[in-house]
Amino acid sequence: MTTYRAWRAPLLHCIADPDHVGIEQSYQYIEDGLLITCGDRIQFCGKAEDGLKNLPNNLSVTQVENGLLIPGLIDTHVHYPQTDMIASYGEQLLDWLERYTFPEETQFADANHAGDVAERFLNELLRNGTTTALVFGTVHKTSVEVFFDAAAKRRLRMICGKVLMDRNAPDTLLDTPESAYSDSKALIERWHGQDRLHYAVTPRFAPTSTDEQLAVAGRLLAEYEGLYLHTHLAENHKECEWVQSLFPESQDYLDVYDRHHLLSERSVFAHGIHLSDDAHQRLHHSGSAIAFCPSSNLFLGSGLFPLSSACQHGVNVGLGTDVGAGTSFSLLSTMGDAYKTQQLQGQSLHPMKAFYLATLGGAKALRLEDKIGNLAIGSEADFVILDYQATPLLKQRLPRCQSIEEILFTLMILGDDRVIKATIVAGEPIYQRDKI
Repeated sequence: MTTYRAWRAPLLHCIADPDHVGIEQSYQYIEDGLLITCGDRIQFCGKAEDGLKNLPNNLSVTQVENGLLIPGLIDTHVHYPQTDMIASYGEQLLDWLERYTFPEETQFADANHAGDVAERFLNELLRNGTTTALVFGTVHKTSVEVFFDAAAKRRLRMICGKVLMDRNAPDTLLDTPESAYSDSKALIERWHGQDRLHYAVTPRFAPTSTDEQLAVAGRLLAEYEGLYLHTHLAENHKECEWVQSLFPESQDYLDVYDRHHLLSERSVFAHGIHLSDDAHQRLHHSGSAIAFCPSSNLFLGSGLFPLSSACQHGVNVGLGTDVGAGTSFSLLSTMGDAYKTQQLQGQSLHPMKAFYLATLGGAKALRLEDKIGNLAIGSEADFVILDYQATPLLKQRLPRCQSIEEILFTLMILGDDRVIKATIVAGEPIYQRDKI
């Protein structure tokens, strides 16, 4: 039997990229709105006075007081195996990998450990209003199996993949081109396209893969329809120099991936801080996307992502927390960090553009905008209820706001997981803060 549910609340969602249509035309805000779901889909989104006239079977309505209903947030780059090493002190990227990341990921050969972390990771996403994420596993096949199993039980739309890494890492974390292919193939055939799950071919980054293994990644993408490519790109100056020394025949970092046919409409490259105009053009023409990870970039001292340049070149950009180098699972907090990184470059990031990056922009980066990222009728019913009175400071500050744009900006500067009152996934309330 199909389940209907209804929520009456202020509604906010993006309907277009603010850079393309202007701020005022990029979003829809309904102060007294009604959202009706039928099973796992949105059946109605509009003014309450219109929707209440045609409620199915006198359906009861959940009234949201002092809050806002928005689409589920989308994290386009995050590492679930790094959950327990978040806030590890004092290194930049390459040293940080050696000192913290590789020892942590070694533990994921143990399925019980991986399963425990996967459960806690997914619960943390839900506490922060994240309903879709593009996720790194580890080199271990079991790390992805237990992750997908945990995500499937929650009906989350998740994308994940086994890390490919056959050099420049501890022996306990290396695979081979042959095992990378066979393990990935088995995972793809078991999980890709199952309900709301997708598979991402996942070379960690160019320095930890040989040409032979990058060729395997390209082979997998060619053999299976709809796969994602998920890796890192141009995050750190020393990393870029290392890539050039390892692949001297390549024009630049992006060219390493391009030579192995890894650029496509479902390719998502984390960071992309240090890229030329030519690289931005190549990303645009191939339909590839960048995951902008401001919290991580600040924490590791990697640099400031040139958002305006990427957008001017037509590159699809989504927002990523990049936990564990990122310091929060909250995309609200990450939006605030995105604003700060642009301020440091003399650019002002409008709150609606930041909101777009965390919702519809993320969906477009993942080529899922027909399913998630807004509250359009027919979209999947993933959404979040925000609490305007979540903290004493917000309770005092928000009544002073003169517009929804100012409210949104205040939430992204002062907000975090405490603001998330409820997270609804596929029409089902899966997290409710006051019931925990």
